[in-house]
Amino acid sequence: MDGTGDEGYDEGGGLGRRERDILALERRGFTGPGVKERAIREELGLAPVRYYQLLNALLDDPRALAHDPVTVNRLRRIRETRRGER
Repeated sequence: MDGTGDEGYDEGGGLGRRERDILALERRGFTGPGVKERAIREELGLAPVRYYQLLNALLDDPRALAHDPVTVNRLRRIRETRRGER
């Protein structure tokens, strides 16, 4: 990642590797505290706060929905439930 902000997008208009990797990580089940955060740091090289910022933006991206509708819709439902609890 070079810091330009476009590392995650491919030139064909689909999701880039980083975005696909984020969705793939979200498909996995994690057991125990801190396991997911460790995977975020080690596998994606991101701070958890940045990861969740990217994930939240990705949930509103129609390309993400087209790439992995099951995961995106599940995460959207979770997000809406949490927003309703606030």
